Amino acid sequence: MSCNGCRVLRKGCSEECMLRHCLVWIQDNPPAQGYATLFVAKFFGRANLMSFLSSVPTNHRSALFQSLLYEAVGRTINPVSGAVGLLSTGNWHLCQSAVDKVLRGGGAALMESSDHLKEAESQERIEKGQPPSNTTTTHHWPSQTTETKLLTLFL
Repeated sequence: MSCNGCRVLRKGCSEECMLRHCLVWIQDNPPAQGYATLFVAKFFGRANLMSFLSSVPTNHRSALFQSLLYEAVGRTINPVSGAVGLLSTGNWHLCQSAVDKVLRGGGAALMESSDHLKEAESQERIEKGQPPSNTTTTHHWPSQTTETKLLTLFL
């Protein structure tokens, strides 16, 4: 019987399937296994996914697949720095909630709505008293006043 990863990728499956062992960390949820496989395969490409998995020992494939899923989601949210950037800026919760969304079947919506997550990140920065990431703060030294200007980068 085909594993859920092979089923969504429409490829043959055997007892020695690479994907079957990669999906064991998503226990008792066959649809989530399929959603995760499909998201990673769409992001990196099916051939690249299989190449990545075949290049590591069998006992590390599950960890590699999980890392690829987090990196794909992280790059969808933050295309420049990815998951590491979200972790280093204290926004790991955005990555984790996006992975949970992918596992519930919202991967396609995630790719379309990464702007919503960026807005949430900007709102968090405002609540912490920091300017949003699309603003710049100018200091005028003689009067010691602060002026915030909106940058029109990607509008």
